[in-house]
Amino acid sequence: MAEDLHLLVGQLGAGPVHVTCQDISGGPVFEFAASHPGDVLSFTGVETTLPGYGMEMLADVSNGGSWHVGFLAAPGVAELFLAGRERVMLDWAVSAMTVVPGAVTSADIDEFTRTYARPGGWRGPEGLYRSALTGGGRIRALAEAQPLTVPVLAVDGVNAPFTEQTLRQVARDVTAVRIPDAGHLVAQEAPAAFAAAVGDFIDRVDRDR
Repeated sequence: MAEDLHLLVGQLGAGPVHVTCQDISGGPVFEFAASHPGDVLSFTGVETTLPGYGMEMLADVSNGGSWHVGFLAAPGVAELFLAGRERVMLDWAVSAMTVVPGAVTSADIDEFTRTYARPGGWRGPEGLYRSALTGGGRIRALAEAQPLTVPVLAVDGVNAPFTEQTLRQVARDVTAVRIPDAGHLVAQEAPAAFAAAVGDFIDRVDRDR
């Protein structure tokens, strides 16, 4: 995925770019930014951590982790057990991750359900979660050899300072923002505050170039 992002930026002729990641996409987006610094102007992480820096603990159910991480990482298990029950899983996920009622609409969940119900619909999450549980050594080695040198914004909602603590270990210039009264899905739950935080950060980065 990191290399796909690099190739996409090149194909579009859009670089260097401001990149933003949410949750489990932190690993591949960090790997893209660290491996291809010439492609990146800034890095924004939203409610995210990285393999090698705590992501694995989210699967440790004996110490407060969630069952869904290992479940989704196991090859073929999600497709086997969730066929015809995709909506049940998604309703649980949204209720567990949000504190703002209606931030993710019924129409949104309908579309997610349609997508995950397709053949192979769970292969994307399966690969991401599996890489999150197995890629810690690679990500940590990369971060130690090539920490992010671009400005970084750490955005947290209810889990603050989760993202900030991670990104301060892998970057030199970190600004931290907490969006109050927002759950894990910050952009959906507090879109105006989120857009303002990211917009102000990007404007500052662009002014300082």
